[in-house]
Amino acid sequence: MRPTQAKRIRRLASFIMAAFLLCELLIVTVVSAQPKFASKSSAAVAQQKRDPGRFPMRPAKPARNPQISKIVTEIDPKNIERTIRKLVSFGTRNTLSDQNDPNRGIGAARDWLYAEFQQAAAQSGGRMTVEKQTFEQPKAARVPQPTMLTNIVATLKGTQAESANRVYVVSGHYDSMCSSPSDAKCDAPGANDDASGTAAVLEMARVMAKYQFDATIVFMTVPGEEQGLLGATHFAEEAKKSNTDIEAMFTNDIIGSSLGGNGLHDPHTVRVFSEGVPSNETPQEAMTRRSVGGENDSTSRQLARFIKEVGEQYVTSMKVWMIYRRDRYGRGGDHQPFLERGYAAVRFTEPNENYQHQHQNVRIQDGIQYGDLPQFDDFNYIADVARVNAAALAALASAPARPKNVTFPSGLANDTPIKWDANKEPDLAGYEIVWRDTTEATWTHSQSVGNVQTFTMKGMSKDNFFFGVRAVDKEGNRSPVTYPRQAPRAPRTDQPAQPSP
Repeated sequence: MRPTQAKRIRRLASFIMAAFLLCELLIVTVVSAQPKFASKSSAAVAQQKRDPGRFPMRPAKPARNPQISKIVTEIDPKNIERTIRKLVSFGTRNTLSDQNDPNRGIGAARDWLYAEFQQAAAQSGGRMTVEKQTFEQPKAARVPQPTMLTNIVATLKGTQAESANRVYVVSGHYDSMCSSPSDAKCDAPGANDDASGTAAVLEMARVMAKYQFDATIVFMTVPGEEQGLLGATHFAEEAKKSNTDIEAMFTNDIIGSSLGGNGLHDPHTVRVFSEGVPSNETPQEAMTRRSVGGENDSTSRQLARFIKEVGEQYVTSMKVWMIYRRDRYGRGGDHQPFLERGYAAVRFTEPNENYQHQHQNVRIQDGIQYGDLPQFDDFNYIADVARVNAAALAALASAPARPKNVTFPSGLANDTPIKWDANKEPDLAGYEIVWRDTTEATWTHSQSVGNVQTFTMKGMSKDNFFFGVRAVDKEGNRSPVTYPRQAPRAPRTDQPAQPSP
């Protein structure tokens, strides 16, 4: 080959390589410039493709709060097992059983729990107080004569002055029953229903007492659940009378077993029940809701979404299964009295129940063991459910309050202005607008809008999406979402003047 030919070939090869590299660079640039979408089926994605700057993606999950991570790791299944076995050792905890026997009956369980919560409070530096909230329950359908009932209430006071009156309640019921709720003599071990929930609440109090939170957390165990939600009703009613700002309530009831009567073993799922239409909705509110929507966006439903997001972030082995019902079919729990008084409340329950171990006299029949015995509890599973509870409670009590008075204007427009009241926390960083398709279960998109009290979602109609607002503090702690309601209509000014009388 001649030298000139070799030189031409080398030049041609260099040119081809340069062209190839330039094409590759252009492809990478174009691909990286394309927006990535959370849900390709979403109508929001179509709009995002048309204008990616206007419809930003949901940011990455916030960094973990190290205090919450530490709390989660400190929940101990061995402590939970010890509590359950101790409660079972009292023979029965029927609400109508003996209150003065130091070894058997609900009175013995009450006094032991009170002492245990006091021990937990000793770690709090005076921030946790424990009380016996005693009241007389009048004669009722499952209460044959007036009976004194006692809630055990441990209150961990918030440390931020602007948030200390904001309260989060977590409960379990410490009473138990056999087949008959009024049989005060039979053995009613109640290892799952509801020593499991009681043990989870006590373990949370033990762990969380030594930590500080902006808002207040109440750890509560109540009697009278099997007689008609009596202890919880009394607490909720007293809270309502005193205008206590209960922002959320969790009840843990039957969280003890990962093996259901259907044979399914699922140690990685907990059900969270939340109502859609509020129990205390007025006729006027119902009329507005039917017009503008919101059946799936009550404060309780927002609470369930918050628990799912936070719980699965900090307890990665667990799935929070949101159930869109107030409770199991035709049944009730201690969150119900709170719902009826306008508080956001949810119920935690195992995914597959075993009815041979609920409300049964202890016996062996046809070779089958009946009764609510500790041998059927999964203490590691209960600990994981407690961890989900604790993570959500700590996140709620560390974050700002959910925004108040969030409203849409009543006019017609393809843009969506949203307004809300300013939060009062001194460490507030700002707010986020969240949205989702109307058929989606959880919030799929969000946009930080700064420390403002109004923001307009350009080109996004409130007809086509569900929107919400949440508050964020300077450490990245996020509140639950508030769903907007329709702003009151302004009086019309185009009506003809009325003649003077």
